[in-house]
Amino acid sequence: MNILGIESSCDETSVSIVQDGVKIIAHKIASQISFHRKFGGVVPEIASRRHIESIIPLMNEVFHEAQMDFSNIDGIAVTVGPGLIGSLLIGVSVAKTLAYVKKKALMPIHHIEGHIKAIFLDYPALDFPFIAFVVSGGHTSLFTVYSHTNYEFLGGTRDDAAGEAFDKVAKILHLGYPGGPVIDQLSESGNPAAVRFPRVYLEKDRFDFSFSGLKTAVFNHVRSQANLLGGYRICRISEVSSEIRDIAASFQEAVVDTLVFKGIKACLHKKVRRLILVGGVACNSRLRDKIEMEAQKNDVRVFYPPPLLCTDNGAMIAAAGYFQKVAGNFLKAEDIFSLNAFSNLPLGG
Repeated sequence: MNILGIESSCDETSVSIVQDGVKIIAHKIASQISFHRKFGGVVPEIASRRHIESIIPLMNEVFHEAQMDFSNIDGIAVTVGPGLIGSLLIGVSVAKTLAYVKKKALMPIHHIEGHIKAIFLDYPALDFPFIAFVVSGGHTSLFTVYSHTNYEFLGGTRDDAAGEAFDKVAKILHLGYPGGPVIDQLSESGNPAAVRFPRVYLEKDRFDFSFSGLKTAVFNHVRSQANLLGGYRICRISEVSSEIRDIAASFQEAVVDTLVFKGIKACLHKKVRRLILVGGVACNSRLRDKIEMEAQKNDVRVFYPPPLLCTDNGAMIAAAGYFQKVAGNFLKAEDIFSLNAFSNLPLGG
């Protein structure tokens, strides 16, 4: 069964064709980073316009790469939320139109469910149940996953997501956008114990997160050091001082300590020995190293997709669409007109 997946929830347009939920036939992503970098973050209006310009040419490229046309497609999966409403509506509008005209089943997909399903593109035989840790620019959430359609929400961020905190701290330090990769790189030559930033664990036996206080602590530390940034914007990694590298490493260590503690604790609490780490922040090298170390101590196995499938992508949406279609959760062509996009959308109870 071949599913066409469309992802446009934020600033990356992606279209993919996935077979049986586990095999990528063709996959394309149009990144918008260069358009948003000068603003220090995603500008919703620019993101929407770029989706409009990119989505059809990208789809044509995918069909060309796969050597397929719509006669080979068994359904269309599209992200309906959560995300930027203008961006989501581009993908949803295209998917609805194609589903109606081509008479294809349409699967509305939750963005976080897509991230979770990315693991099956690399580990198709992964057993249930497992703990899913979704860590990205917009989400920091923990779930127990019992089946392809059964998710139990354990906790999430109460303010900034982990990736969002990376971006905001990078802005404070004048490191540019996106912040995650550059902080990860700088931290390799920084001292993670140079500044003792707070670790916020919130209430006992809860799996929620909060990173806004940590971000504020970094801001206050930088403000207290009058000459730390030298009054100029840093343009190249080689220009970054050892003091900034130490702050970046210390901040990253605080985020990683919190994530690792909660992730492993969720596994022990639910008595589940499999943990998947997905989302853009799952690419962070320190997070991977530290969660592997703690997992080994607690007899937990950790799985994560390759970096390309950690960030937003159409393949994960197509994979999720396959499993939803198999479960009978899809709209027929004549039923699609009421489908909408949602900026906020819960997953699991």
